[in-house]
Amino acid sequence: MFREPQRVLAAVRGCFGGARVLVVGDLMLDRYLSGDVGRISPEAPVPVLKLGGERAVAGGAANVARNLLGLGLRVALAGVRGDDADGAALLGLLDAAGMDHAAVLADAERPTTSKTRIVGNRQQMLRIDAEDTAALAPPMADALGAAALARLDGVDVLVLSDYAKGVLAGPLCARLIDAAAARGLPVLVDPKGRDFSRYRGATVLTPNRAELALAAGADAADLDGLLARAQQLRGDLGLVQLVVTLGELGMALVDAGGITRVPAVAREVFDVSGAGDTVIAGIAAGRAAGLDPVDTAHLANLAAGVVVGHRGTAAVSAEELAAAISGEAALEQAAKIRDLSAMRAQVDAWRAAGERVVFTNGCFDLLHVGHVTYLEHARRCGDRLVVGLNTDRSVRALKGAGRPVIGEQDRARVLAALAAVDGVVLFDADTPIALIRALRPDVLAKGADYREDEVVGAAEVKAGGGQVVLVPLVAEHSTSAIVGRMRPNDER
Repeated sequence: MFREPQRVLAAVRGCFGGARVLVVGDLMLDRYLSGDVGRISPEAPVPVLKLGGERAVAGGAANVARNLLGLGLRVALAGVRGDDADGAALLGLLDAAGMDHAAVLADAERPTTSKTRIVGNRQQMLRIDAEDTAALAPPMADALGAAALARLDGVDVLVLSDYAKGVLAGPLCARLIDAAAARGLPVLVDPKGRDFSRYRGATVLTPNRAELALAAGADAADLDGLLARAQQLRGDLGLVQLVVTLGELGMALVDAGGITRVPAVAREVFDVSGAGDTVIAGIAAGRAAGLDPVDTAHLANLAAGVVVGHRGTAAVSAEELAAAISGEAALEQAAKIRDLSAMRAQVDAWRAAGERVVFTNGCFDLLHVGHVTYLEHARRCGDRLVVGLNTDRSVRALKGAGRPVIGEQDRARVLAALAAVDGVVLFDADTPIALIRALRPDVLAKGADYREDEVVGAAEVKAGGGQVVLVPLVAEHSTSAIVGRMRPNDER
């Protein structure tokens, strides 16, 4: 859950203010050959693919840049391609994306890194890699460094995307980090290999669990021990933060304040190709927009959850991410509605965390400004507000035939959408006394049209050390008056 959801959504919809990012790293051409498999070859015990289609996308550091472009940021890309057909194809894809690739240099001494995936019946059968992973020759490394440094002035963030294909293997990495530091620019690195020392002085590293274990010399299966080593590594390298991606366990943020866990976003997974590219792009975007670090990590997590729902290497768009944020908000709101057993467990958890729980109850039929103001006032009496909501049957018993106007599930869902409300629990009895006894709230809130001795549960709450608060009501606002105005004159 975002700490500042409206600010995050505004940043996404505002394309992160059009911040400028320089991406430097290993470029790739990701090619997909797909079709159907219906038989085994008579020549050898291998499946026969009937080719149905072929497509290619820009991968590696270029996919990081694609994700940033999709989110509305301005991007310059620096790297090396081969002077070959795959290099020309990659350049064509960058042109089509409208990407600044003036710092993508052709190297006649090495092939364009490519990954060709053979996909049959929607399942990957084989991957063919063409690559040279040796460090760039010094003249090419110098030329690339000069081209990247020429674009460093005027950007907001530097991203280094290391796929261990040679571009960042030599001194170029340290040269770029030092130049960015001299300009006060944050440097984000997606690392590879055993030796993270070449990333010394960067701002943020985004290793996955296996990458961190390799670099830290730790057991990947021992998560607590691994994260402790991550904290040590962060200090040794002078990093501000490590963002460790943990697959289905989400992420861990390791910084001077400790270790913060960010839960995973539940999604149907079709293909994890390029998910790490989306993560670092999301973190770069959030950092450029000045978002809270935990919100930035959650945003990146959500963005990665979108792209793993696509087949093949994919990039997230601002529209998809905004929809995912809105959808998550809706799920979070619906999750506020609990039965008594679940609500009691939640209240116990809040209380164990030192939070004061406020309880109030009502019908809340045709929610109006009086209700909203009342609930906001009640919420200010503590840290969490739980609303006991009358079922349709109990509303009819209280208000008579024709009420409620709005059904109980709809009333609960509207209440859950209010920021002031942390939990909603339905009750079917004439009074909420059973709820109050079960939840044992620290504060019992009721409208000021009651006297304290008339408030159901007041004695029980005070006996448990709690307090009763009578909340002022907004004059001239009531559901009954609204219902009366809605009826034709002959029914009044």
